[in-house]
Amino acid sequence: MNLVLICSDTFRWDYLGCYGNEWIETPNLDALASESALYEQAFAEGLPTLPARRVMVTGRRIIPFEYHPQHSDKVTVPGWHPLYLQDVTLAERLLASGYATCMVTDVYHMMKPDKNFHRGMEYWYWVRGVEDDRYNWRDPERVKDVWPTVASWGQKLDDPRHWLVQHINGRVQWQDERDSFAGRVMTRASEWVRGFRGDYPFFMWIDMFDPHEPWDPPMEYGKRYDPNFDPYKSAFPPGTRADMSEEDFRTIRAGYAGECTLVDAWVGRFLDVLAEEDLLEETIIVFTSDHGCMMGEQDEIHKGSTRIRNQVTQVPLLIRHPSGEAAGARVKGFVQHQDIMPTVLSMMGEEVPERCNGENIWPLAVEGRDSEREQIISAFGWHASVRNQAWNYIAPWAQPPESRGGGRTELYNLQEDPEELHDVIEDHPEVAEEMQQWMDDYMAEHRAETTGDLGPGQTGPPHDQAYI
Repeated sequence: MNLVLICSDTFRWDYLGCYGNEWIETPNLDALASESALYEQAFAEGLPTLPARRVMVTGRRIIPFEYHPQHSDKVTVPGWHPLYLQDVTLAERLLASGYATCMVTDVYHMMKPDKNFHRGMEYWYWVRGVEDDRYNWRDPERVKDVWPTVASWGQKLDDPRHWLVQHINGRVQWQDERDSFAGRVMTRASEWVRGFRGDYPFFMWIDMFDPHEPWDPPMEYGKRYDPNFDPYKSAFPPGTRADMSEEDFRTIRAGYAGECTLVDAWVGRFLDVLAEEDLLEETIIVFTSDHGCMMGEQDEIHKGSTRIRNQVTQVPLLIRHPSGEAAGARVKGFVQHQDIMPTVLSMMGEEVPERCNGENIWPLAVEGRDSEREQIISAFGWHASVRNQAWNYIAPWAQPPESRGGGRTELYNLQEDPEELHDVIEDHPEVAEEMQQWMDDYMAEHRAETTGDLGPGQTGPPHDQAYI
């Protein structure tokens, strides 16, 4: 049995029709959902990009994070570092069982110097040029015609090495949607599948950065949601709606919605290739995301370490069995990224490594049961969210550096405010106190489980200081 794991960065769970969205077009993923088990309350454990992927491909929780700043990486948040030498990745496990293993990605964070997220991959393909990946020339002259629109949010062209200058250098050369990053990733994945001739199964990890910002889909995708759409206006807006007109916000929403529909279209084309190659009936397909983003809630735009409400921490999770088992099942209750690896290995009849501490959640779908987890934790940077069916409590799990602006503590009543728009911590101090104690106890209990060796040349603070 083959396995295809598709991760689409920053794809909000509630921007899919199968999760109830009524205004964004996602027909291919909705069709996949009808053939899959859909997990209604799937949440990230560690966020953002690299921590989430570590959890997915090792089946192991990582909270509380260790903090190991990387010499070659400008991102400095807890959990943002290579895999530990002790980790066993999904690819390594399946490679040892005779599978062909292949990664196709444009998520350059995984491919930075010293990162090792392609461990266990016989084949790996990196589609270059996303965000700050220094691939295109950073030529201000080439983008001068569109830069005034890009810079309408205050971006300055006085730094020709700014990553947005590079991105727009590539963007202005697009001829059609095949040149988009989603198009390039899925085209490469399709080529690999068409060329596969092994008499043994394969595991393919397809990981695309879309719909992560810049939110600049091909024009025809954005215009589905705003007739005045401009991809250079929507590409990278500020973090809040302050001083933003309704017209401005409409084009930003259209940019993100267009990216979601673009991803959906290219996932559909890849699934068509699997069907053409007679592989759908022998392939497990998983679709998920690492996290979502704010899109105007509490006037916020983008993700953030204190923005760990459901719009950011909840993720779509679809698992399709090739035999049709559990097709259309909707599983209630909490599941998390660490459950993906032990679940798919169990479905494939493969042994689950002892280091995995996630759970096999497939029996929930097959037997029509809800998850019995009463409370879960998610963390981003120095803040954590403790969530149960009644409350979401957000607070620092470790003292943030002064440069990060200090801590922020919030509480949301999920029964009265399911969209998590109104902080009620002043009205329920006893709930906050109880959940804070649970967080403290959790961090103390699991601290010894989330450390490891980074390998030669990787330095960091001593273990007892690595959480500060």
